[in-house]
Amino acid sequence: MKKTRKNVREAALDILESIQKNQAYSNLLLNTTIKKNEIPSKDIGLLTEIVYGTLQRKMTLEFYLHPFINKGKKMEAWVHILLQMTLYQIIYLDRIPDHAAINEAVEIAKKRGHKGISGLVNAVLRTILRQGLPAFSEIPDEIERLAIETSHPRWLVKRWVEQLGLEDAKKMCEINLTAPMQTARVNTTKISVSECISLLTEEGFQVEASEVIPEGIKVLKGNVAHSTAFEKGMLTIQDESSMIVAYALDVDKPYSVLDACAAPGGKSTHIAEKMNKEGKVLSIDLHEHKVKLIKQNAERLDLSTIETKAMDSRKLDSSLEKESFDRILLDAPCSGFGVMRRKPDMKYTKTEADVDRLQKIQLDLLASVSPLLKKGGLLVYSTCTIDKAENEEVVEKFLADNSQFERDLTLGERLPADIKQYTDGNELQILPQYFGSDGFYIAALRKKVQ
Repeated sequence: MKKTRKNVREAALDILESIQKNQAYSNLLLNTTIKKNEIPSKDIGLLTEIVYGTLQRKMTLEFYLHPFINKGKKMEAWVHILLQMTLYQIIYLDRIPDHAAINEAVEIAKKRGHKGISGLVNAVLRTILRQGLPAFSEIPDEIERLAIETSHPRWLVKRWVEQLGLEDAKKMCEINLTAPMQTARVNTTKISVSECISLLTEEGFQVEASEVIPEGIKVLKGNVAHSTAFEKGMLTIQDESSMIVAYALDVDKPYSVLDACAAPGGKSTHIAEKMNKEGKVLSIDLHEHKVKLIKQNAERLDLSTIETKAMDSRKLDSSLEKESFDRILLDAPCSGFGVMRRKPDMKYTKTEADVDRLQKIQLDLLASVSPLLKKGGLLVYSTCTIDKAENEEVVEKFLADNSQFERDLTLGERLPADIKQYTDGNELQILPQYFGSDGFYIAALRKKVQ
């Protein structure tokens, strides 16, 4: 008997239910579901939009639904999710007529439940259409209102307002609701940026040069990971913020460089390209399967100066030679608050305790790698978060305990022109709203010669 394949909205409901029940990763589930249900390529965009959009706006959708749901009556989780995702389509997707979205929801409810459930779904959605949505102005508290309006947990919004001020926190919450643009880094040891753009254009991709990173390109249409240029090692998928790290590291000579938390290898390969395939890059990661990714990337890009090892970077000081590297990059494990647009489910699972726990790991890693740096050498600490506890506080604590290190105040001098304005001494904090990239932090520290 032939198995019935699920349509886009049924598939979206399954994914959203699994994320809620099992804390599953949205991107992995999405890929598996597309293959399993053989979702036609023309429908993949809609499936992705419904899943990510419903996740992104979950708290807002809850606020809209709240007055229309009978609190005394227990509702199954999948029914609640079905109402959320249908409301998302009605409010945020112009190309889907309201009646079509409601009819589809009613059909799914009939299929998965019974007549009573389909009647309830129909009644709730049609009442919302008739009566209109509740207004955010009904929420008196400013922090709570911003949290609900942009669908971010209240504790996180409060934290960002305290650290960044209301205006920047609001802009960041708002940009987190938008889809990130794909960007890539041209491997200039093989091809120039203009030649690479021409090649991709011939292949049918719509791309343009980055306005902030000389070797960066922005992808306006298509996924360049499927291009011949990618296959032939002419480019790497990497966010523009992440590309700043190799500039901060000041690798203008054939240095000996340690990349202590390197997977999947974007920064290691950029460093190797910057040194024009001279010098040496040792790329470390804890897990063997992640180290394999670095190796694959290095081979694809034809960068033989990268050596990979699976090791715990918290114990490197006991296994590698002291003062043996000219440059060290520690792109530390972090909360990832700067990449929320890429991982919308993350904002509902992180806690303040996670941030405190991560600070200890970050300091342990710095304590382990710092003895490996030569005198006069440069240590760059970076994260893809915007939280001061994982960024400025970590650097301050490290410097307080390590008098042989000092702030490298020349950081801004070696950064691309449009990035310089965001530096503050030896530190750089990029917020997603600055130029549409990931939120990112970089600090440059120098080991004293004496």
